[in-house]
Amino acid sequence: MASIAVIGGTGALGKGIARRLARAGHEVTIGSRSADKAKITAEELGGLAYAANEDAAQGKDVVIVTVPHASQGDTLKLIKDKVGNAVIVDTTVPLVPPKVMRVQLPAEGSAAMQAREHLGPDARLVTAFHNVSAHHLDSDHAIDCDVLVFSDDVEARKTVVDLCPGMGLRGLSGGALANSAAAEALTSILIYMNKTYKADGAGIRFTSLTDAPAIP
Repeated sequence: MASIAVIGGTGALGKGIARRLARAGHEVTIGSRSADKAKITAEELGGLAYAANEDAAQGKDVVIVTVPHASQGDTLKLIKDKVGNAVIVDTTVPLVPPKVMRVQLPAEGSAAMQAREHLGPDARLVTAFHNVSAHHLDSDHAIDCDVLVFSDDVEARKTVVDLCPGMGLRGLSGGALANSAAAEALTSILIYMNKTYKADGAGIRFTSLTDAPAIP
């Protein structure tokens, strides 16, 4: 089992990811800008460890960053020198309110490329969990959704893919970090689908993948 920090773990996505990782038996620490705020969520999830973000990120196997796009840069800069050799998983989607149903990728091409600039070329950067509903994650029911995982570091990518089955999800390698743009853009489409077709957190499934892991 892994030691994992969820940075921004008091938000909807972070809380859901933390819940599922803790249920899978991992050692989870909730991080927040305020340790007191992190404590509230940690206690709600059954007495998990908690700390301010920069402290939560130290000494972990995996650090998952679950903050809004507006906070991405400041958060990554804050933890950059704390994470050591940990796998850093960035979940950021570049939504631009109020037009969140319209794809609006940044000039760099994706939030993943922005994260790479903030962290530097040596960081073990992975992106994932773009297209999974936060409120589904923060529940105990099965989720009908695949998780695409992107990284230029094949070993780090596999680490995150392997976390998914214990969370009740199927993780799939999506290839290089640059490919993250596709999943980031798809989030706006899913928001549109939710509204148009009255879906309760639409997800994605890939079919006919002969060698893919079984769906949980």
